[in-house]
Amino acid sequence: MTPGTGAALRLLAASVDAKAVAEIGTGCGVSGIHLLHGMRPDGVLTTVDPEPEHQQFARQAFRACGFASNRARFIPGRALDVLPRLADAGYDLVFCDGDRLEVMDYLAESLRLLRTGGLVIFEGAFANGRTVDSGPQPTEVLRLRELLRAVRESQELVPSLLPVGDGLLCAVKR
Repeated sequence: MTPGTGAALRLLAASVDAKAVAEIGTGCGVSGIHLLHGMRPDGVLTTVDPEPEHQQFARQAFRACGFASNRARFIPGRALDVLPRLADAGYDLVFCDGDRLEVMDYLAESLRLLRTGGLVIFEGAFANGRTVDSGPQPTEVLRLRELLRAVRESQELVPSLLPVGDGLLCAVKR
């Protein structure tokens, strides 16, 4: 994640005064740290990842940054198995950085999870320039194009594509 992407995540979390954030794809915790820095001091990040060792790295990184253990909830598992168990309209922000083949399902789950005025963010919307390349593309890029089109055409969302890092597709739920 680039410093600009991290700064944008921090700003976006602060802009919705985020108290409850869901993250798809814990990774090593870098995005989570930026989100936590932008969230309210009493906010809780719920982060989902199929790899428990990723979550262990993130837990250590959060602790090293001085975040109390009750600021993050780690749920191991596939996002599409875990997300249906999370509360409807219970989140201020959903950050999606998981399997690109599942982005349309992440969008559907995010719309259910978000409160009105909440924000959904997809990392990697440019796919290293491939989403605008006219040549034949792998399925993951075709899914991203489908996502971009769905978000742009949705009457339920107010979208913007931020040109930081590999692209942040952001949309506010009406």
